[in-house]
Amino acid sequence: MGTPIARRLLDAGLSVRVWNRTQARAQPLAADGANVTKSPSEAAAGAGVVLTMLSDGEAVEQAMLGPAGALGAMHAGAVWLQMSTIGPRWTDRFAALAHRHDIELVDAPVSGSDGPARAGELIVLGSGSDRARERLQPLLDAIGRRTLWLGPAGAGSRLKLVVNNWLVCLVEAAAETLALADGLGLDEQLFLDAIGDGPLAAPYAVTKLRAMIEGDYAPGFPLRHALKDVLLTLSAASAADIDLPLTATLAPRWRRVADGGHAEQDVAVVLAGRSRAL
Repeated sequence: MGTPIARRLLDAGLSVRVWNRTQARAQPLAADGANVTKSPSEAAAGAGVVLTMLSDGEAVEQAMLGPAGALGAMHAGAVWLQMSTIGPRWTDRFAALAHRHDIELVDAPVSGSDGPARAGELIVLGSGSDRARERLQPLLDAIGRRTLWLGPAGAGSRLKLVVNNWLVCLVEAAAETLALADGLGLDEQLFLDAIGDGPLAAPYAVTKLRAMIEGDYAPGFPLRHALKDVLLTLSAASAADIDLPLTATLAPRWRRVADGGHAEQDVAVVLAGRSRAL
């Protein structure tokens, strides 16, 4: 996600410095006009906005606070635009950390995968002050087709878990439904024909159903990231004393599929790991 987002910012005429834990992954951005740096601190030094898009809270913490971390290079009044999906606990921790350093955290995870990121069609779930909103809106307009501003920092991460819980439940329902069709001796395509373009045909679910039927598991949303988000959701739900029986049930099923060598494939691969024993 970080690479297409960086390209959108460069296309908008912004000056961009980039860093990646695996430097080879950032190097192609040099041809697009980015300054590829060797450390988070080098990338962040003097920047008005520092954007983090990493896999989880631990990775964000390492980039900001680890050796040559970005936080130490940021000046007072800078904005930390945190766009990774890390859940409320990490977000609240980072907001407090930013406040201690006189830096504003804007919590703005995105809804969408690598395709929408390349096209600038992400939905940004922004949360932070009105002052930061005005400052960041041109940047966010380059990244996404719409920004929802939700209030104080933290609301974005909470809504992201709600959105992704809907996503994973759709994927699980798609996999179970195709398994049922197959078990009843039906051509799986008949199910898609039956729902057609009617009210049951949610576009995302239809996309994943087609991928499952075709066995196309090229990673748009890798299973390991989806499973990470499931665990973040269950943790947040437990802290709020909310029972999510469907999400709790799919978690161990998906873990078995991921551990079976499918973690880097698209989340649609949960069908491939399904049998009547599951």
